[in-house]
Amino acid sequence: MGAGIKIENLSREFTVCRVRLAFRWWNKNANRSQFGGAIFSMTDPIYPLMLMAILGNRYHVWDSEASIKFVTPGRSKVFAEFQLDQQFIQQIVAQAANGEKYTPTVSTKVFDEQGKLIAVVTRRLYIRLKREYRPAVQQLA
Repeated sequence: MGAGIKIENLSREFTVCRVRLAFRWWNKNANRSQFGGAIFSMTDPIYPLMLMAILGNRYHVWDSEASIKFVTPGRSKVFAEFQLDQQFIQQIVAQAANGEKYTPTVSTKVFDEQGKLIAVVTRRLYIRLKREYRPAVQQLA
């Protein structure tokens, strides 16, 4: 909240989330545009939190790596929308069913108030069944 980050909308199914980053004096950089670290952090926990809500407590869900490509300076509020479709969720469940880690990549576009692309954030997730839910063969390893 202190960073000016706010979840504007979260669907009941946790499949869509819209996040806003305010444009205030404390999150401007030396060029008087949105501080890149604030843009990056507004995207940080969203996909793992959405997936934890969808998949339940049987899975570990973490970010394992991330990158950001800045396209143009943000000089107003910026927004990011996160979406998970059923096909992707089913793919996660299928890939993680054997107890091995699954590391899909997800991307989010960050836009300004006029809809101009500001940045693209790419994150690699780490998803794995918790030890007590892994198949018996995996428990021995």
